[in-house]
Amino acid sequence: MNPSPQEIAELVVAARDGDRSAFDELVRRTSAGTYTLALRLTNNEEDARDVTQEAYLRAYRGLKNYREEAQFTTWLYRITANCASTFITTRRRHRHDEMADESQVPDVRAQSDLENAPANSELRDQLEWALAQLPPRLRAVVVLRDVYDLPHEAIAAELGITVSAAKVRLHRARAKLRSLLYPEMDELDVRAV
Repeated sequence: MNPSPQEIAELVVAARDGDRSAFDELVRRTSAGTYTLALRLTNNEEDARDVTQEAYLRAYRGLKNYREEAQFTTWLYRITANCASTFITTRRRHRHDEMADESQVPDVRAQSDLENAPANSELRDQLEWALAQLPPRLRAVVVLRDVYDLPHEAIAAELGITVSAAKVRLHRARAKLRSLLYPEMDELDVRAV
């Protein structure tokens, strides 16, 4: 059962006042969504666990600065996206140390918002596969916008890019997803020209 915004708000106030058990409860109630976002952005279970842990560490340290202009979960998702971006950038610099298995697509259906997607598991599998094919910078934008419904401004701020760049990346990501999922549409476009 998802916690209500009121329950989360009460836990945030208690955690901000120094109640460690309240923060532990926040983690318990929000960890599935946070992990799912990290998994979608990193495309690797171990990396997602690392990103999730770092996100909660940053949230704990920054809780005193949290302003209730946005819901706590939205704030936490922004932190998670930022941690994932930093993690991916760092991993790219150290790529020679570890080669990722590109053929492995994680199963994120267990604890995800995909439960609201169509019941057709084949379509869900295709969507997961297509998302995994996107470069991390495009995957991050499309997941944050289309799955987590963050506004372009928030995406831009968290990824350290302009709003225009966020919109361009989103357009490119959607176009790439469309071509991966519906290659026959690309063929029709070519024939029409």
